[in-house]
Amino acid sequence: MPTISVDKADLFELLGQTYTSEEFDELCFEFGIELDEDTTDSVQPGERPQLKIEIPANRYDMLCIEGIAQSLNEFLSRKSKPLYKLSSSTISLTIDESTSPLRPYAAAAVLRNVKFTERSYQSFISLQDKLHTNLCRNRTLVAMGTHDLDALTPPFTYKFLPKNEIEFIPLNQTQPVTGENFLEFYSKDKNLGKYLHIIEDFEKFPVILDSTNKIASLPPIINSERSKISVDTKNVFIEVTATDRTKAEIVINQLVAMFSHYTEEIFTIEPVEIISKHNQESRIVPNVQTRVMTAEIDYINSCLGLKLKAQDIIALLLKMSLIATEHETDSNLLNVQIPITRPDILHQADIMEDAAIAYGYNNLPKTKIASNNSQGASPLPINKISDILRIASAQSGWLEVMPLTLCSHDENFKFLNQLDDSKAVKLANPKTTEYQVVRTSLIPGILKTIRENRKHSLPIKVFEAGDVVFKDETLERRAFNQRNWAAIYAGKTSGFEYAQGLLGKIMQTLRTPWLENPSGSTDKGYWIEEDPENKTFFPGRGAKIFYRHRNGQDAKVVGSIGVLHPKVLNNFEIPYAASAVEINAEIFL
Repeated sequence: MPTISVDKADLFELLGQTYTSEEFDELCFEFGIELDEDTTDSVQPGERPQLKIEIPANRYDMLCIEGIAQSLNEFLSRKSKPLYKLSSSTISLTIDESTSPLRPYAAAAVLRNVKFTERSYQSFISLQDKLHTNLCRNRTLVAMGTHDLDALTPPFTYKFLPKNEIEFIPLNQTQPVTGENFLEFYSKDKNLGKYLHIIEDFEKFPVILDSTNKIASLPPIINSERSKISVDTKNVFIEVTATDRTKAEIVINQLVAMFSHYTEEIFTIEPVEIISKHNQESRIVPNVQTRVMTAEIDYINSCLGLKLKAQDIIALLLKMSLIATEHETDSNLLNVQIPITRPDILHQADIMEDAAIAYGYNNLPKTKIASNNSQGASPLPINKISDILRIASAQSGWLEVMPLTLCSHDENFKFLNQLDDSKAVKLANPKTTEYQVVRTSLIPGILKTIRENRKHSLPIKVFEAGDVVFKDETLERRAFNQRNWAAIYAGKTSGFEYAQGLLGKIMQTLRTPWLENPSGSTDKGYWIEEDPENKTFFPGRGAKIFYRHRNGQDAKVVGSIGVLHPKVLNNFEIPYAASAVEINAEIFL
């Protein structure tokens, strides 16, 4: 959650009331934010006290003092929701086809006749920095530039230019920089150098040009000195470039919503016509029209344990910047208008949460959980089976381990002498090679545990009851979880008899007998048969585990048991012999 520092005196002035630290902390708590620190007692002479406020990460409208004050004033019913309006559009921004492969989206707006003070100007700059860090993911998704419109000549063009055609004076510089030496020039800059990786592999660089073909900015890195804004700037041109259109529009909406407070005609924004050549469209940005969503009254009441009427919920939502009205035909529905400042509202659950905040969490009644089960809650059958397996294993003197569910591709397949990875769920963008796939066997995790504890006294007898995951294209979610149980015995000898003995204990606990002559019987029970194809085990010492759930049913292969191949043990750096057993625990349901 981001922490925002705001000027204490300025915020209280905007709220129209002075608070003690305790009173303001209570107000923040009621609204769902948190007062992290009040610096009044620690400021140096000449410094102004600050309030450091922790806000939810998705409340982009509260990343500046203007948004915090507006939200709290509406919550306290001191101000109504701003009514944003557009003036006539006189400026256009054309997106050239050259932007299409890399950074194809742009948005823009103009704030006319702005009256900045030094602190409101710093707030404007600070909001851009916080959006760049937060929603924009350090400029990789979205980057914004703000310019003195009077220093530029509309209309504007956004395009990619060859490096040898780029020359301009960057912000806060006195000498021109070319596209060919741009990366080298900023490589040692501690502020901007960290963003160079975004464009360093580009053959051409993105630029915003005015009608005179002079560069206003080289996004997502820096603006030009020529269009530098200051506290005296009257007309602000805001441009946004992005790899994601939705986020670009959210960013432009937040900027104009917060700082149209300072326009001569309050909450009035001059839009810009965006002409996209690569997809042959033209649109007016920003769109300040409210989104309309529906929310069920019964849903809100059931979640909150209340019996509120439509008008009660409407009054609560108004405190949270949401204007709701009763649905035209369905008495159980509300039409809720979502302002441009609230892109965090995505589902009626978000509307319900806002109603809860406005009502007050401390005011919600304490109720018992309603359930159709008169016996109360009970564990899932598979969890009961897992507990039986754990208890039986522990009673036999084996220790339970809990490795991670993710592992490397090699650990799950190559290290086990397995090749078929067709059923494995693979991570599209793993952060490290340790977490590439969701495990399809419990064996690798147990072997890694033994490796890290190989200096312990022998034998090492460990087990796990946990989930593995397999792909299945016939399912809606394309994969399914399966509860497995596995155990490994590691010592000076292979210990096959110990692994088989533990399997016998498990089957005995679950009332499953050993079948001496399975081919001549149709009785319930289990048996093992040699499996020469399983390369995880030593040749001639690996077997499939067969299980018949009921008399007369067909038997199924439910697991494997055997002496682990020396190559497998060497792959996991285990200097001992070992035997393993693994079964699908869901067969006992």
